[in-house]
Amino acid sequence: MILKNGQVFTALGRFLTADVELEGDRIKQVAPAGTLHGAEEIDAAGKYVTPGFVDIHIHGAAGADFCDSVDGSQEYVKTMQKYLGSQGVTSFMGTTMAFSEEILNDIFAAVKPLFNQEAQGAVLRGVNMEGPFFNKAKKGAQAEKYIIDPDWEMFQRLWQTSGGNIRLVDVAPELPGAVEFIRKASELCTVSIAHTSATYEEAKAAYANGASHTTHLFNAMPAFTHRAPGVVGAAADDAAHVEMISDGIHLHPAVVRAVFALFGAERVCLISDSMRACGMPNGEYSLGGQKVFMNDGLATLEDGTIAGSATCLAECFRRAVKFGVPLESALRAATINPAQAVGLFDELGSVTAGKRADVLVLNKDLQPEHIFIGGKEL
Repeated sequence: MILKNGQVFTALGRFLTADVELEGDRIKQVAPAGTLHGAEEIDAAGKYVTPGFVDIHIHGAAGADFCDSVDGSQEYVKTMQKYLGSQGVTSFMGTTMAFSEEILNDIFAAVKPLFNQEAQGAVLRGVNMEGPFFNKAKKGAQAEKYIIDPDWEMFQRLWQTSGGNIRLVDVAPELPGAVEFIRKASELCTVSIAHTSATYEEAKAAYANGASHTTHLFNAMPAFTHRAPGVVGAAADDAAHVEMISDGIHLHPAVVRAVFALFGAERVCLISDSMRACGMPNGEYSLGGQKVFMNDGLATLEDGTIAGSATCLAECFRRAVKFGVPLESALRAATINPAQAVGLFDELGSVTAGKRADVLVLNKDLQPEHIFIGGKEL
């Protein structure tokens, strides 16, 4: 398959008018526009040829939740895969909630056969273990009864159950034993600061000892103020990447723009943090065993606490652009950066020869007209 004359988004985060050849499940080559010819061609002139979106923080979509797999069923993940693929999300990290070790163990055992396997849609690339090592004061929509201090032995057991597929683990760095946990866990996966009341100094210590990521910046952490910069200030100094939910609900559009200005396009990861109501009508749903009510894109617990999002990453990307983020910056934050953050950039996240053929053709409204996952068009 030849994608001709498109505006190709390169690994440098810039557009280049070029032809792209897909062969099998790989990107065979990227060549000057008009130079490649084949039996199957798509004229991408005036359109964007981009990597598939990479969502490293997503709980659910299309009525399904990653953690529903606790009953041993893989159908919930497959439902998510199909929906995400249809939106242009080609890789994702199944994200957990704060649960007991027994529940998490059952989830990881159930989904283990699906990691990195071809699917009818987006590929499950691993686990984002969001919880249970949190500060109860910043629990957000996490169930308090499951929240505990960092437990290295528990994490090791879950790591084994997952087959080494936990790619990201979250922790509040001010908790007892957290710094030692971060030091050890960072040898196995990306460690992120999350659901925390940490001071600037406590967050700095976490980054100094191996944390490199920050979960849904501004949400479930102290406010960023001029005398107490907190986690946000420490992240600005030291974090390799920060996540941001750019649905226009979790953060004001001005804050979305400000994050890119403060951190630069190279350090921001757009995420959905979506739950099962994503892609579904208004109504009652659940997250982490708690009731969630979704109304026009706003998902909340019964007490009004925001409970994840109901917006797909593809739409979060489009909204970031609508809010004034440059197209190249928003696209990088939905593809290159998240792939780098969880160690997947060698395989995906950019339109580069030799990488997996997860490629989108977007129209001028940034809607996908063609979606290739592993070289196969949906």
